[in-house]
Amino acid sequence: MTKFYPDDDAVAHLGVRFCDRSLPKTEWTHAGHFAAALWLLRTRPELDLAAAMPDMIRAYNTATGVENSDSAGYHETITLASIHAAQAVLAAWGDRPLHEVVDRLMETELGGSGWLLTYWSKDRLFSVEARRGWVSPDLQPLPARF
Repeated sequence: MTKFYPDDDAVAHLGVRFCDRSLPKTEWTHAGHFAAALWLLRTRPELDLAAAMPDMIRAYNTATGVENSDSAGYHETITLASIHAAQAVLAAWGDRPLHEVVDRLMETELGGSGWLLTYWSKDRLFSVEARRGWVSPDLQPLPARF
């Protein structure tokens, strides 16, 4: 199994640096996105992540020089689908240390950056409409559990 983070302190470090916008852009990887979401879900259960994460990502993008536009930066459908997936994974494996949850998640279909194309056609997922707001999957519904 590939280890993305050596321990929970490393996941927390990433989460804190994402939140305070000091995380280097090179660490904002596919695994980093999921690690931040899982960390927030576990450590900030009072936070409505689906409501808060859009502004958090936009602010992080701006701080790291990434434009938020109709063709780049924040993507609403991808963010909300990924939060759904992270919630399902945490519900299933939440008794494990968080760094192990990230490692296990990355070994599932979610570990590949194209996992969303199982549920959305490429044209629909990468449309301006899907970037700006939630667009339901057109190929098959998202599973309750991953």
